[in-house]
Amino acid sequence: MRWLPFQLNPDLPESGIPRLEYIRQKFGDKDHSRYQRVANVGRTVGLDMQFEKIAVQPNTVKAHRLLHHAGGLGKQDAVAEALFRAYFIEGANLTDSAVLADYAAQAGLDRDGTLKYLESGADADVIRSADVEARNAGVNGVPFFIFNRSIGMSGAQDPEVLLQGMQQAMAGAKTA
Repeated sequence: MRWLPFQLNPDLPESGIPRLEYIRQKFGDKDHSRYQRVANVGRTVGLDMQFEKIAVQPNTVKAHRLLHHAGGLGKQDAVAEALFRAYFIEGANLTDSAVLADYAAQAGLDRDGTLKYLESGADADVIRSADVEARNAGVNGVPFFIFNRSIGMSGAQDPEVLLQGMQQAMAGAKTA
């Protein structure tokens, strides 16, 4: 499994914007209740999402760069989990290199090396290109699953539906 870059809000400034401003721009109000359904579903699987703690709606290029970097070190899943926890449970600012380096260290990466990488701007062009490629391929939201480069599924799906997609992709690979 690999995590591929896709930005929900590619036009946000590098430093992100205040979360309440983002909500006003996107939904016309400051009401966090629209996220209550997501939080309720999360609780059913042991995730205590804290949307009210999120102060910054991030531009996620830097976080995607970190995931790309972690992938080369065999730590992509651990870093992805750390970043999801950081943002959705702890409200961390994912545009801050030091914050990202702290979470990377929690996932087993060298903090200082990660911070140098993030501050360098390395791979930003790779992430932006991959984001454009995903959009051109029809990805327009998350989650989006691609099985064996042949079956794509958009949105939160029941496990049975995901399994069916995986089985279809495997069957197609065997006949090719």
